[in-house]
Amino acid sequence: MMAVKDPDLGPRLAGRTVVVTGAGQGIGAEIARRIAHEGGTVVAADRDLERATAVAEECRAHGGRARAVHVDVTDPASCARLGEEGADERGAVHGLVNCAAMFSTIEMKPFWEIDPREWDNLMAVNLRGPWLVTSRLLPRLRRAGDASVVHIGSDSMWQGKEGYLHYVSSKSGLLGMTFAMAHEIGGDGIRVNTVSPAAVITEIPRATVTEDQKTAMRTATPLDRLAGPQDIASVVTFLLSPDAGFVSGQVLSVNGGLIHR
Repeated sequence: MMAVKDPDLGPRLAGRTVVVTGAGQGIGAEIARRIAHEGGTVVAADRDLERATAVAEECRAHGGRARAVHVDVTDPASCARLGEEGADERGAVHGLVNCAAMFSTIEMKPFWEIDPREWDNLMAVNLRGPWLVTSRLLPRLRRAGDASVVHIGSDSMWQGKEGYLHYVSSKSGLLGMTFAMAHEIGGDGIRVNTVSPAAVITEIPRATVTEDQKTAMRTATPLDRLAGPQDIASVVTFLLSPDAGFVSGQVLSVNGGLIHR
């Protein structure tokens, strides 16, 4: 009988360089910390370089490998520089997490009251951004030979959440992007998936969410709690790792059982 090889119980991302956009705070910062904890080299990319630097320093203080890079995901030149600055010594990027997004600053309003400029600005970050970053990093991802792209979506797209039509539309578009990208670059050994959270409580203040609303969301969730950024980071880490080597073109909801599709 053939011996079964013991699984590698070491850090799952050892030897892998992963770029995380929106890494300066919230979910993105926790993903960066988790990547470093799992042995990967994290490139914390954010429009706010000071915040990204603080996250990278925290990762290094705990023994991880991390560096901070400025990026504006709406700017093609900035995204191209990210590809150059984020690659390892071989010029490869093994993982990309598209987490940068506009949400916490959105004021809830009926869709007919959304200013076209607000619509365009949100789409530039939330939908155009992941396409642009992935496109500019694609040569680096191909060089890795076994790379993973993870988009951060939102289960609001299944809910049709009122007052956030432009946000819901952007995350719905990300779903189609995931499917199309998975088909187009799967032959290059690149997996593409989306992690789709429900409400996640982070350190980022949100004036539109009251304590009563948090309680209502919690009681509606079968697991009787709201998600923290660590819940999202753990799933993202799985998708970045070789453990998910045959997972592509998928949407993984992280919602405590709130929504069933």
